[in-house]
Amino acid sequence: MNSLKKASVWLPVIVAVSFVAGFLTSSLLRSGSSPSATQKKFQTVMNLIKNDYVDEVDLDSLLERTLPSLLTNLDPHSAYIPASDLQAVNDDLDGSFCGVGIQFMLNNDTISIIEVIPGGPSEKVGLKAGDRIIKVDGENVAGTGLTNEQVLKMLRGDRDSKVVLGIKRQNSKKTLSFEVTRGDIPVTSVDAAYIIEPGKGYIKVNKFGRTTYEEFWQALNNLRQEGAEDFIIDLRGNTGGYMEIAFQMVNEFLHKGELIVSTKGRDFYTTSTVVADGTGAFGDARVAVLLDEYSASASEIFAGAIQDNDRGIVIGRRSFGKGLIQRQTVLPDSSAIRLTVGRYYTPSGRCIQKDYSNLSAYEHDILDRYTRGEMFSEDSVKLNKELAFKTMNGRTVYGGGGIMPDIFVPNDTSGITSYYINVANAGLLQKFAFDYVDEHRDALSKAKDADALLSMLPDDDTLLRQFVGYCVNNGIAARWYYINISHDLIVNQLKALIARDAIGYNAFFSIANRIDTNVLRAIEEIDKGSADFPLPPLKR
Repeated sequence: MNSLKKASVWLPVIVAVSFVAGFLTSSLLRSGSSPSATQKKFQTVMNLIKNDYVDEVDLDSLLERTLPSLLTNLDPHSAYIPASDLQAVNDDLDGSFCGVGIQFMLNNDTISIIEVIPGGPSEKVGLKAGDRIIKVDGENVAGTGLTNEQVLKMLRGDRDSKVVLGIKRQNSKKTLSFEVTRGDIPVTSVDAAYIIEPGKGYIKVNKFGRTTYEEFWQALNNLRQEGAEDFIIDLRGNTGGYMEIAFQMVNEFLHKGELIVSTKGRDFYTTSTVVADGTGAFGDARVAVLLDEYSASASEIFAGAIQDNDRGIVIGRRSFGKGLIQRQTVLPDSSAIRLTVGRYYTPSGRCIQKDYSNLSAYEHDILDRYTRGEMFSEDSVKLNKELAFKTMNGRTVYGGGGIMPDIFVPNDTSGITSYYINVANAGLLQKFAFDYVDEHRDALSKAKDADALLSMLPDDDTLLRQFVGYCVNNGIAARWYYINISHDLIVNQLKALIARDAIGYNAFFSIANRIDTNVLRAIEEIDKGSADFPLPPLKR
């Protein structure tokens, strides 16, 4: 695999510096410098607490509670990670973790297995999709009010450690017992990759993890072999990850010498540029990138490079606006800090980071966008005309936080009624789909693709009536006026969820995307030439 071939300039590894209390003191001693007034003040306060406070104080515990607040007052993304949480925080991006190898959902307060990961520890001992976990190491876990986080802690553990799972299976009256030896479980970040229309490939990326580039590269090549010449890259809801992975991925679409991103910090090590090296294999493909208000960080780097190089179209809604660089430093007790050390700028010079001078306003920004109508009308988007920049071909784009798409698509509220909100909030769409698959699993699991699975389902009205009856049995009355308004939305989601539980995420997105306004707009714009380059001028 062409690992790390993709950008000619990379952010260098930075040597970590010490940070508070004893770390500051030891640094001063090594350098021979005299402590500053601030450092003396800090040490004096610590000594007063240690020696004179009315109660005996555990200074380590005090520092543990104080550090998060200290970092929060710097910016919204500098953070303290306790030693107990560091492994879990890193696992999600590092490409694997140690566990039993299942995907689960909490259904009626029971751990229900949705998928058994092929080749994983659970498959090796015979666990199956549809199994319910009712005991873990002899302890009852059914109906006990466990959260997802608690379940994860119970199922994950050290490599080669063992856990005994008590399983309730539909065809067995007895509780079955399986001893599972935990092992490395891959964490995938490409949820789906399939031919959405002849000549067009769709790829859904959920994060920028350690293995994302390899997954993405493989998906691109597989789709090309299946006839794809144009690509829709869906980064909606993708909150980011490793920046160098985004550099590698966007490099596939850029030409030699085109700027990917620049960074600016307080020193030489955090000020640099990243440019495409010309080895990308998809420099002539038409590209559409989908963004929404939850697309952040690495997603914005990817989209900004595509947009500012006039390489493709960006479709959706204004992205989150996170353009701060965090450097993680592991402290002596195996805790860590993620400290902001610089900012990212798109090729045109836009700073992606939105204003955070008012932390409360920053935290409520997405809600405020809904309140002022930005999610539903392009006219409600406040563009800072004083921060106008030019793309490589002279199109005007604006800074001020986030990536504003070339083509705005409002949040789709068609079909959203009080009935739909009630059943969705109760999780009944997912629960019905899981139970339906559970009842018909042998037949549905044989479907080769989404179309084959859909042919096995009842007609739309029958499926909807079954769902409404299921909801009545779960305490939500049938309100047919609203049900009929939500008909298409509910039926499509039920089909997509049934497909997911029966044959996987490719089938889920293949069905869900059939009424997705952003995806349909991307197909339309590619077909009419909007993604051809050089791109036409932006109309704002």
